[in-house]
Amino acid sequence: MFISMKYRIILNEDEDGVYTAVCPSLPGCISQGKTREEALENIKDAAKGYIESLKKHNEPIPPSIEEEIIEVAI
Repeated sequence: MFISMKYRIILNEDEDGVYTAVCPSLPGCISQGKTREEALENIKDAAKGYIESLKKHNEPIPPSIEEEIIEVAI
């Protein structure tokens, strides 16, 4: 049985054009990619492996987030 979890990801582009992706809810869960899309796919894989490791070691899994993003014109 699969459960879908949602986690906040922070993406940054460095001076060489490489994207770094960090998942603050999963300490140490960091990945990168040559493009934004690649970095997002890589962090998904990293987060999946991280959570599988937590399960294997009977560690608590951080809760999924629920948030909305709004755009405010100023």
